[in-house]
Amino acid sequence: MFSSPEEVFEKEKKYMMQTYKRPRIVLREGKGATVKDSVGREYIDCVGGIAVNAVGYCHPVVVNAIKEQAEKLMHTSNLYYTEPQVELAEKLSGISGMDKVFFCNSGAESVEAALKLASKVTGKHNFIAAEGSFHGRTLGSLSVTFETKFRSVFEPLLLNGVKFVRYNDAEAIREAIDVDTAAVILEPIQGETGIIIPSEGYLKEVREICEEKGVLLILDEIQTGFGRTGRWFCKEYEGVEPDIMTVAKALGAGFPIGAMLAKEGVEFQTSEHASTFGGNPLACAAALASIKVIEEERLVERSRELGRYFMEKVHEDGIDSNLTVKEIRGRGLMIGLALMKPCGEMVEKALERRILINCTSDTVIRLVPPLVISKEQIDRVISVLRECVY
Repeated sequence: MFSSPEEVFEKEKKYMMQTYKRPRIVLREGKGATVKDSVGREYIDCVGGIAVNAVGYCHPVVVNAIKEQAEKLMHTSNLYYTEPQVELAEKLSGISGMDKVFFCNSGAESVEAALKLASKVTGKHNFIAAEGSFHGRTLGSLSVTFETKFRSVFEPLLLNGVKFVRYNDAEAIREAIDVDTAAVILEPIQGETGIIIPSEGYLKEVREICEEKGVLLILDEIQTGFGRTGRWFCKEYEGVEPDIMTVAKALGAGFPIGAMLAKEGVEFQTSEHASTFGGNPLACAAALASIKVIEEERLVERSRELGRYFMEKVHEDGIDSNLTVKEIRGRGLMIGLALMKPCGEMVEKALERRILINCTSDTVIRLVPPLVISKEQIDRVISVLRECVY
């Protein structure tokens, strides 16, 4: 145990690569939608591990599942069968409508697997992604991530055959497809760019174009999955079925796990892809427990209900009429507050008032709290947001 937060700050700077910009608080424990720092201050968390902690911090069902599995088998090679892995694959197939599962450890890994699989199945090597997209920071996933600030240093290492087109423009995708296009990869809602929601019918039109042109459709549901937008998966709003879908984040309730899901016939064969830790028994037990909580506590419906409540309260409080606020947009408990100026100062003001929010796309506050957040806590968050924008 460290003697003070300052000791943590000093040693972090000395021993860790400075890849993150963090506020000067040390989080030590959490429960539900709140966390406490090392000096006992409590915060309502609207970052949620960046849409990871959907069932809240330290949910007893998840904690007990991890404890029980840890006492039996934490890891064994994928050279052997394990029951939790097969049980989770069946469960994911059931709730997603997809047929086959490949397990990995993160969202970026699931995108890597998706790109490899699309290229393998089609025999083609080019991809179409959207302007404003974010799919990860590994070399393959970074290749289909748009922002220059993430890509520039690594440009020589990235895939060459990637075209970026306007998001929410299906015809731009049609025009960009060529004879070597393997797949189109899209987020149903763009998260890192600032909660950008496409027009109704966009995904359905893209699906039709992909079928017409013989191109695979990959949907990245890493941030939007498992109830975040008020549906199990955001694709359900338009009834679109992709060929490949990537998931992670909320799947493990905070335990690292990712998965790539695909339709029958779109699949790897023996030795074409693998992961040492992917789908290990402990991760699968955590994921099964997380899904159980989402089902039993009706968190998908709760996300939809609380998302509406949040937007209505914002309107009642007049936040959306403030000149500093450009727009408020969202689905379920995936909400963006777009400002007319950089939002860093607002993040700091909220922190002082014990609310955790984060800034994405420089001018957008992203709110992705645990789906177990209460209406009373939402009221407090809205009150603080109102104080911060005036």
